[in-house]
Amino acid sequence: MTQCKCIDTQQAAELIREGAAVTDIRDAQSYAQGHIQGASNLNNENLHQFITDADMDKPLLVCCYHGISSQSAAQFLIEQGFDDVYSINGGFEAWRVEQPELCDTP
Repeated sequence: MTQCKCIDTQQAAELIREGAAVTDIRDAQSYAQGHIQGASNLNNENLHQFITDADMDKPLLVCCYHGISSQSAAQFLIEQGFDDVYSINGGFEAWRVEQPELCDTP
């Protein structure tokens, strides 16, 4: 079985530039306070629709707070049929420090 890949923020930024999709599994309030540009907020309420609408062949990056929960979420998405799924090491906390130019903040 395929395993999710853990990548650093630099590798993630490159994949985004190449067209990878990004999903953020943090709570809606944290997402609203700042997230990776272009990221969708994934939660239990919109999970089914996300899976239905997604291009499962396109690389998908999963982001959480610190890069721990995203590993489980990424693995779950692989089990749902996604081919190329990555967890971002350090999560959004690392992202906002290392890739601030690619953050959407209010």
